[in-house]
Amino acid sequence: MTQDNATSLASRDDAAQVLCIGSVLWDIIGRCPAEMRRGSDMPGRITRLPGGVAMNIAMTLARFGLKPNLLSAVGRDPEGDELIAACAHLGCRTDHIYRSEDLPTDRYMAVEGGNGLIAAIADAHSLEAAGDKILRPLMDGTLGSREAPYQGAIALDGNLTLSLLAEIASDPAFSKANLHVAPASPGKAERLRPFLNATRGTLYVNLEEAGLLCQTTFTNSEQAAVALIARGAARVLVTDGGASASEASVAGDAITQHPPRVSVARVTGAGDTFMAAHIAAEARGEDRQAALACALQAAATYVSGDSPL
Repeated sequence: MTQDNATSLASRDDAAQVLCIGSVLWDIIGRCPAEMRRGSDMPGRITRLPGGVAMNIAMTLARFGLKPNLLSAVGRDPEGDELIAACAHLGCRTDHIYRSEDLPTDRYMAVEGGNGLIAAIADAHSLEAAGDKILRPLMDGTLGSREAPYQGAIALDGNLTLSLLAEIASDPAFSKANLHVAPASPGKAERLRPFLNATRGTLYVNLEEAGLLCQTTFTNSEQAAVALIARGAARVLVTDGGASASEASVAGDAITQHPPRVSVARVTGAGDTFMAAHIAAEARGEDRQAALACALQAAATYVSGDSPL
């Protein structure tokens, strides 16, 4: 193999790698096909599977042929060992995950009915407690450093603490990374504010999260996307369930598309699937319209229950 060919292959390999930083945990999901309300006690199915925003994104990236590399905190308890093995089976690298001796493996619990998500609790306290330990590979030269910043794509989730997200938004070690950021939930939307203040990264939010960041309410995704750019965002993608999704940036006007109509079988993880599919489409060189269409189709397929994730 010539030097030029070896360099070309290495470049393609680097381009295929995406660092997924954030929650890697067990999802415990109870699903009932009937509509539910507060206090409902219904028959259904309860599943446990690898989850967390970073993990959901990584699993989808792997399905699209990319090479997700997880940076997170996982306990050295039996649940953690099982989770690490499951990650490897799903094509997600875990060799840079921080394994804590005294912190338990995190968990997420949700209840879904035929009318959507009823309630959820995210127990990501170990990830928050680990703090900047999960970022060591990007600081000590393993994957990058302040002197030689990591230059690839990073998918980042808002389960990290506000102080740590603020550090990522401004630290030189991340200055050359292609940042893609999601808040994880409406309750953590405010944690994305450092990226507005620094005009950094691509933000993926739903209509409610956009409203929380702008301290108002919006009637559609395009209105929200334009408002977030005005607030300082470099680039945003705003979803509004089955109604629409919009992308806008400081470099161009907003574009809006409507997702395919499907029967809803599940909702937990749909936003993560949307984000991962969009990252993968751009990695293939798709333009704005094609990348947004790909993300909407992937999310619709996931929500319908046809996706293996």
